[in-house]
Amino acid sequence: MAVGSRGDVAPYTGLGARLQEEGHEVTLATHGLFEELVRSRGLGFHALPLDTQEEMTSKLAASGTSSPLKVTLEVNKVVAAHATPMAQAMLAAARSADVAMLTPAGWIGGHVAEGLGLPSMGVYLQPMTPTREFPPCTVTTRSLGGWGNRQAATTLRSLGQKPFSKAVDQLRTELGLPLMKPGAWLAQVDAARWPICYGYSPIVVPQPADWPEWNHTVGYWWPAPDPDFKPAPELVDFLAAGPPPVYIGFGSMPVEDREALSQLVVSALRRSELRAVVNTGWAGLNTAGENVCTVAEVPHDWLFPQVAAVVHHAGAGTAAAGLRAGVPAVPVPFMVDQPFWAQRLRGLGVAPEVIPFRRLTADRLAAALTEATTNPEYRRRATDVAARLAREDGAAGVLRVLNQLSRA
Repeated sequence: MAVGSRGDVAPYTGLGARLQEEGHEVTLATHGLFEELVRSRGLGFHALPLDTQEEMTSKLAASGTSSPLKVTLEVNKVVAAHATPMAQAMLAAARSADVAMLTPAGWIGGHVAEGLGLPSMGVYLQPMTPTREFPPCTVTTRSLGGWGNRQAATTLRSLGQKPFSKAVDQLRTELGLPLMKPGAWLAQVDAARWPICYGYSPIVVPQPADWPEWNHTVGYWWPAPDPDFKPAPELVDFLAAGPPPVYIGFGSMPVEDREALSQLVVSALRRSELRAVVNTGWAGLNTAGENVCTVAEVPHDWLFPQVAAVVHHAGAGTAAAGLRAGVPAVPVPFMVDQPFWAQRLRGLGVAPEVIPFRRLTADRLAAALTEATTNPEYRRRATDVAARLAREDGAAGVLRVLNQLSRA
């Protein structure tokens, strides 16, 4: 059960495909916007309500992206507004299941699994378990001290459930379950040693020493490749016509002034004298020019190994794709967990700096691009990380937990 934008869904196509190779039947319950993505990878599909592109883009563009905490709360409100139909869709999807696998925003499925007597587990793309080692990744990158970090994450888990209380109470009543306050329900989940697999590499985020043994940092789940993908001839020609370009794209991020951002990108490319492949994304970038090739969706695993550096919003999936390709990064985080991943890229030595979107200028972007593409140390470090990631098998960790659940 995957709730969110494309980056919150695509990794589960790869995980699902691997589980099917091992003999499991897999249905991905997610938004209708991603039905083609899911079915084209050979997975079952069950629709969840909410058009994340339309509703999240409009709401977040209106509210602004200056405060990560504010954005996190706004995202929660968007999902909470659809909580009742979301719960019913999850219930319908789970009735034919043997195991429920839940993403962080799909946590209502935990009540569904409890009511149906299904074993369940978390499959998370961001570190959500409270720890002393760093603060909640969706709110801040500034340490609050050991006690403060852990307490902030614990409090955020409970607060995040409050907007859903009415829908959850209705669902639990329908399923014949006793009503519970969010904190009490979370305590029950923790006491049951509910397993969570984290789908990112311990190279990027080492597992905190104070996490319980039933939390597992297993490695990345790479999106399943598109079997029908054929690159546009103009893109192939552009790549072959000169030195490797840089990639610039901000994925599913909304912007208030797409023309201003487009002109900023064009200006930065002119100052750095670089060629670029620019992904229009949800921002709708318009950057036509002699040294620019504009694209819509192009698989990162095909494109990124052919570029000199990647400029992106530091979403978990795009940041991982850049690391996998072994290319330097210029992270421009907008909101939620993106500053966290941007900081990790900087810490790995694959990015010259982190440029928060609200502080993005043409001069700063041009300078970062020049540093990323001319200093060989960034490429060397990125290549080293890519080689280490290639030796990991994130899906194998999920399979181990599934086998344990089946024996329980």
